[in-house]
Amino acid sequence: DNGSWYGSDGHVDLLSSSVAHLQLAPSSGATLGFQGYFLVGQLQMPKLWSAEQPNLYILVVILKDASGHVVDCESCLVGIRQISKSPKQLLVNGHPVIIRGVNRHEHHPRLGKTNLEACMVKDLVLMKQNNINSVRNSHYPQHPRWYELCNLFGMYMIDEANIETHGFDLSGHVKHPTQEPIWACSMMDRVIGMVERDKNHTCIISWSLGNESSYGPNHAALAGWIRGKDTSRLLHYEGGGSRTSSTDIVCPMYMRVWDIVKIATDPTESRPLILCEYSHAMGNSNGNINEYWEAIDSTPGLQGGFIWEWVDQGLLKVGADGRKHWAYGGEFGDIPNDLNFCLNGLTWPDRTPHPAIHEVKYVYQPIKVSFQEGILKIRNTYFFETTQELEFSWAIHGDGCEIGSGFLSLPLMQPQSSYEINWESGPWYSLWASSSAAEFFWTLTVKLIHPTRWVGSGHVISSAQVQLPAKKEFTPHVIRMKDTTLHYESLGDAITISQGNVWEIKFNTQTGALESWKVKGVTVIEKSVFPCFWRAPTDNDKGGGESSYFSKWKAADLDNLLILNECCSIQSMTEHLVEIAVVYHCIPKKEKSSTGNNSNVLFKVDMNFSIYGSGDVILECNVKPSPNLPPLPRVGVEFHLNKLMDKIKWYGRGPFECYPDRKAAANVGIYEQNVRDMHVPYIVPGECSGRADVRWVAFQNDEGIGIYASIYGGSPPMQMNASYYTTAELDRATHNEELIIGDDIEVHLDHKHMGLGGDDSWSPCVHDKYLVPALPYSFSIRFFPVTAATSSHDIYNSQL
Repeated sequence: DNGSWYGSDGHVDLLSSSVAHLQLAPSSGATLGFQGYFLVGQLQMPKLWSAEQPNLYILVVILKDASGHVVDCESCLVGIRQISKSPKQLLVNGHPVIIRGVNRHEHHPRLGKTNLEACMVKDLVLMKQNNINSVRNSHYPQHPRWYELCNLFGMYMIDEANIETHGFDLSGHVKHPTQEPIWACSMMDRVIGMVERDKNHTCIISWSLGNESSYGPNHAALAGWIRGKDTSRLLHYEGGGSRTSSTDIVCPMYMRVWDIVKIATDPTESRPLILCEYSHAMGNSNGNINEYWEAIDSTPGLQGGFIWEWVDQGLLKVGADGRKHWAYGGEFGDIPNDLNFCLNGLTWPDRTPHPAIHEVKYVYQPIKVSFQEGILKIRNTYFFETTQELEFSWAIHGDGCEIGSGFLSLPLMQPQSSYEINWESGPWYSLWASSSAAEFFWTLTVKLIHPTRWVGSGHVISSAQVQLPAKKEFTPHVIRMKDTTLHYESLGDAITISQGNVWEIKFNTQTGALESWKVKGVTVIEKSVFPCFWRAPTDNDKGGGESSYFSKWKAADLDNLLILNECCSIQSMTEHLVEIAVVYHCIPKKEKSSTGNNSNVLFKVDMNFSIYGSGDVILECNVKPSPNLPPLPRVGVEFHLNKLMDKIKWYGRGPFECYPDRKAAANVGIYEQNVRDMHVPYIVPGECSGRADVRWVAFQNDEGIGIYASIYGGSPPMQMNASYYTTAELDRATHNEELIIGDDIEVHLDHKHMGLGGDDSWSPCVHDKYLVPALPYSFSIRFFPVTAATSSHDIYNSQL
């Protein structure tokens, strides 16, 4: 046991470290022939190995000659643990651990399939820091050092034989190799080689017969050999429907949440269900993963799964212009190729994490929090670790501003136990009671007290936020009209509305466009506020061929809309209020009629602007889509800001990119960021950089001059996006490096935005509750000019 070595002053007593002495014992076998040598002994109260506590011993084997001289001495790290099964459970040391896993291909951004130990270590450090405890070696046995490192860091592993038969999918004229006796030896050779090479590695909890190779009698032979050779592990194989007799685990890939729950609750199925692949991380993806984990955390028989996959398999390449970029299929003279279907990772090729990894860390976190009927419930979902090495702290925010925080002293929580707190008895209650805020959020943060092999002390392993009850009902205020006086001027089609030298708005009644908005003489809005229904398609949007969302959007001409001003009228014009009503018809550009008779109206949009002397501009939108349209990418407004308005401050979810179906990890708060830093450089561009559930947002220049926008009336929080790249540019480019920065900042404020999906990337799979059906929608947005002296928080509170 080398545990005491690390605290020593450099002198180690090896003899006192010996905890078991193994003696040569004769074989007890009754069969003829050489039976091998057996070393037998006992270790009292061993420290068991698990992913949570990767305890390892050093095994030393010494070979001496007849005279007692040492001929050879070998050593290796070994762990002591037990893998077993019970009804609907895979057990590690008797406990039904949860597989919080990821698939990992061997990939280096410059060297391809060549392995470097530093890259392996980086993978494991990042995995552990993001609460990943399991890895599936997809789809072949990997570098020997990888296994040693997984033993050391603590990572459950499925070791997979190098057998895959996709080449036979389109070869119906020949018999499948899993059915052919002539292929049995080749398949058996790969399985035997894997087991014999890797059998001593503690981290391996299951052997896999290969990947996506259908199913046949050859698989039954492979399963029989492994079961006869190694009874200490389980067997895994997905082919043939994931429930054949050759697998001890029901291990489907990309099965929907409702279907895995159905199998787990089937009384005739006694095996645990662990998804061998799920949540396909292709580009801006991994939507719905929280739904999977709500099911896994609450359904016995569901024991986790392995996300596809860990890293984008792009390679660093220098383009003709001398710039480096991540290259993918087709850029190496490789024909045929799969284009960017090798870019399915939670990290870029250099292991920079995608934003989705925050969601993975959240659903995989070991300390979980719920809030029901006034009770805060904190659960320790570890199977072996207590909370002794953890520090708990809390914070309470009102309308995005912190009103209190502190450490939370909890009794020691044993593995798989929970602790309940009546929220009214906590130290935050008095702060809540004395605050005038409209909405409150309570956040629990859990940190490591001491450093580990993979991270320093203070690392956050869990963070959860719950919304506390509102103290009272708030109703929108009525804007006071008599505080300040407007100046307005009408000249031809142009209307200019201003308030002293504070702000000026120009409106074009012919086009119905708010053409510009100046604050303190600085142009803030450069292009009008128009309705918008299109987004740059993601990889998931394109998945599914003719049935994909993208194909249906293109067929409906949602990518090529012409917005026509059907009518624009001044409803009222006084010294305190100007009201302008605009009706837009959105038609396909190809169908524009020279006579003005445009019959194919896909959207009718009423936009009513109420411009107050206070500087408030209230925009009320009523959208009526054609009923035969497919689910929409978004329903909202688009406008363009002066490119100097690059400081963004918002009250909503963040700070990282999040979307309606991938936002559980993104806490509600007030955040600040630069427009340039909002962009997420996915290798293949598409919709990105969104922020969910935004209550208000301010865009300002270095001097603090800019524009504020918020939800208004009864409108729910918005999806917000701001980028130097236009939607058309994100759609056009095939590499992030090809993107051309625009002349302004394109802003989207969406009343509704479709989810990202991610159950897979080859079928339309956004869950129903995250779709945006083509139905009538009504929403309101409040705009307001801001300067350095303006508080967006105060503007928002003045609404309530």
